Amino acid sequence: MSSSDRRTFLTLLAAAPLAACGFTPVYGPGGAGTALRGRIRMEPPDTRLGFALVSRLEERLGRADAPDYVLTYNLEVSERGIAITGTNDITRINLSGTLSYAVTEAGSDVQVAAGQVSTFSSYSTTGSTVATAAAERDAEDRLMAALADQLVSRLLATSSSWT
Repeated sequence: MSSSDRRTFLTLLAAAPLAACGFTPVYGPGGAGTALRGRIRMEPPDTRLGFALVSRLEERLGRADAPDYVLTYNLEVSERGIAITGTNDITRINLSGTLSYAVTEAGSDVQVAAGQVSTFSSYSTTGSTVATAAAERDAEDRLMAALADQLVSRLLATSSSWT
C-alpha cells in the first residue's frame, strides 16, 4: 500500500466513529455555531475588562440586532504574586478570572443557560514601569479572551437544548 493510500485509509478509519455517533461540526450547515450567531445580546460593559470581554464575545457570536437571548455576566479578577525573589520583589503576577453567566430569553425572565468559567493569565514585572504596565494590560486582554472563548464553547455545547 502506498503512503498516500495508507493516509487516506487511516483518515477514513479515524472518521468512521464520528460518523456513527451523529457528530456534526459546530460551524457546519445547521450547526450550533450558526444557530447562535447574532441571536444573543450581551450586557453592556462598564469597565475596560468588561469591554474586552464583550468585544471578544461579539467577535465570536456576532452582534445581535434583534436578540432572542440576553447574556448577563459577573466578572471577578484577582491577582497574586507567584514569583518572589529573596529580597521580596515580585517578578511574576498571576491574574485569575471567574466569569459567572446567565442566558435568558429576551423579553422574559426565563433562564435557559447558566454557569461559570474560570482561567488565569500571568505577566512579568521585571521590565521598566511602562513595560510592566503594558504586560499587565496584555495579560488582562488575554484573560478576557480566554474567558470569552470558554463561555462560547460552553454555549455552543449546550445550545441544542435551549435554542
